[in-house]
Amino acid sequence: MAYQKLQVSRALEVIPSDTVNIPDPASEYISSTSTGASAGQLVDTSVNFEEKGVKVGDIVYADLAGAPIAAYVTALEDADNINVSTEIPSGKDYKIYRATEFPNNGCVLYVGAAGDVIVLTAGGDLIEFEGVLAGTYHPVNVLRVNATGHTTAAATKIIALW
Repeated sequence: MAYQKLQVSRALEVIPSDTVNIPDPASEYISSTSTGASAGQLVDTSVNFEEKGVKVGDIVYADLAGAPIAAYVTALEDADNINVSTEIPSGKDYKIYRATEFPNNGCVLYVGAAGDVIVLTAGGDLIEFEGVLAGTYHPVNVLRVNATGHTTAAATKIIALW
């Protein structure tokens, strides 16, 4: 009898979002801490966003240890400010991923804490998996894990694997 053997080379803690896809961890190109706050922006005077080549559509993952935020870059204001779909407060650690050049073409999920998981599949289907058990792998090619709309409690501690 054949069995499925999961061999991964990359992993990323998932920040559920109804609009932001899971970034490919290989596409990370900026890792820093925000130095200011402004409505709808990410402010960082220590990184020159223009020189780094930040583009509209790139993904920002912020502060995984505290209150996690997933956002898209919506505009480049200047060297120190980019507009984002969800404001990044001052003092938050963040990473920016080149989602425009290196999109996530589908990952499988490890679910650490039981619950429901709503995903956008690589084929474009938005589906809910109810009652996913803790400590299980979910072998579906996934682009995004939604944050809202669950029938019961949402599963947590989800890791994307490639």
